Amino acid sequence: MRILLTGANGYIGMRLLPELIEQGHEVICAVRNKNRFSSSSELRKQVEIVEIDFLEDNEPPEKILNIDIAYYLIHSMSASTTDFEEKEAKAAKNFNTMMTGTSVNQVIYLSGIINEENLSKHLLSRKKVEEILYKGNFNTTVLRAAIIIGSGSSSFEILRDLCEKLPAMITPRWVRTKCQPLSIRDVIKFLTGVIGREESYKQSFDIGGPDVLSYQEMMEQYAKVRGLKIWIWSVPVMSPKLSSYWLYFITSTSYKLAQNLVDSMKIEVVTKDKRLQELLNIEPLHYTEAIELAFYKIEQNQVISSWKDSLSSGRFKKELNKYIQIPKYGCLKDEQSVKVDHPEEVLDRIWAIGGLNGWYYGNWLWKFRGYIDKLFGGVGLRRGRTHPTLIASGDSLDFWRVLLADREEKRLLLFAEMKVPGEAWLEFKIDEENILHQTATFRPKGIWGRLYWYSMYPFHYFIFEGMLNKIAKGESQKPARIEELQK
Repeated sequence: MRILLTGANGYIGMRLLPELIEQGHEVICAVRNKNRFSSSSELRKQVEIVEIDFLEDNEPPEKILNIDIAYYLIHSMSASTTDFEEKEAKAAKNFNTMMTGTSVNQVIYLSGIINEENLSKHLLSRKKVEEILYKGNFNTTVLRAAIIIGSGSSSFEILRDLCEKLPAMITPRWVRTKCQPLSIRDVIKFLTGVIGREESYKQSFDIGGPDVLSYQEMMEQYAKVRGLKIWIWSVPVMSPKLSSYWLYFITSTSYKLAQNLVDSMKIEVVTKDKRLQELLNIEPLHYTEAIELAFYKIEQNQVISSWKDSLSSGRFKKELNKYIQIPKYGCLKDEQSVKVDHPEEVLDRIWAIGGLNGWYYGNWLWKFRGYIDKLFGGVGLRRGRTHPTLIASGDSLDFWRVLLADREEKRLLLFAEMKVPGEAWLEFKIDEENILHQTATFRPKGIWGRLYWYSMYPFHYFIFEGMLNKIAKGESQKPARIEELQK
């Protein structure tokens, strides 16, 4: 079948795409920016890519006119705490309008379990999107899932951060709320299993794993799988705002996502029926099996996607194309260069920068800067990186965003998502003469931006010089410093 996959750059979309290709479907991937489509080169050759912004566009591109199935995987929960409901509703309405000009027969939507009258803003928004999609001129199939467990999922990464970092926790009382976690592998089985199934048309199904657990039990079972000991005490006095800050500072989540998660975690999400499970003959994995499988993927460096790579996990929510061209005027720069003997080895070290590998020099200073950033509401260093050696445009890299990663051009360009009074770029490039150029560019915003740059200059001098030497593996060589330029 010919399938339109919206949200193709998202956590679920990137997991679903290889399975659709393997099943022999013809897939058109809808993304806002082609440059951010970071699937493997082999997969890219097997799909068509179309740029669509469902918050703006409602006319169907020619490529999607002749489609049979469409997946609606567009969510905005982590992007905002105030207007994400309006954005999700607008995107769904634009999607419906666009689909009227196509031959689509079935639309499959992944939503959240809705089984209480007093819903969180997140679940209420998902319910509203369902209602909008049901008004479309197609057969809607809605799958309602609770917490999704898999390497790179936001729920898994938050559990991982809490249990690995805190042997003892004083927690809010929502840790006693019941939910029904489902492995990402089973989510993909359900999503592909309903393709073309007339029994699923104009129907909503709850999907969940076999275990009904409280969040506290999920943490305790996680710790048991990992061979950890944790002690948890819940208290009734922790406010939602304090709970959000607690998640924000301990885990890699953004504060906006933490607020929305806390709002949802107070609501019990347990499946009402097993109709779809019986229809498709799927036996979901137990929670502990899902945890073990997630760590198998992590240990094998097979994490396909991570929620941290979404733009909404960082500072900037819009496309980053306009930042690829580094400004020439009104900027402060630190430029250094050094001759390298083995450019491919140096390139490997550049491509492995950040995450668990660190920044090669003064790592404790980088960590301190990350802590300060987190303290002032930034992303900090906890996002890390999805893969230890592979990197693509659009990926998150600690408190940076990858704007360009081109091995052929031997160039890596990063854009700062930390809290700074201005805009910052960090570029690594090896030229034809095997000279490694490292350039930090800062466009200050007002007097505070200039004061920030000059106050950090002594640290930059040693950090950037040391980092360049470590990357080049030529510590005896003195890098050629080009004096700070102000243009």
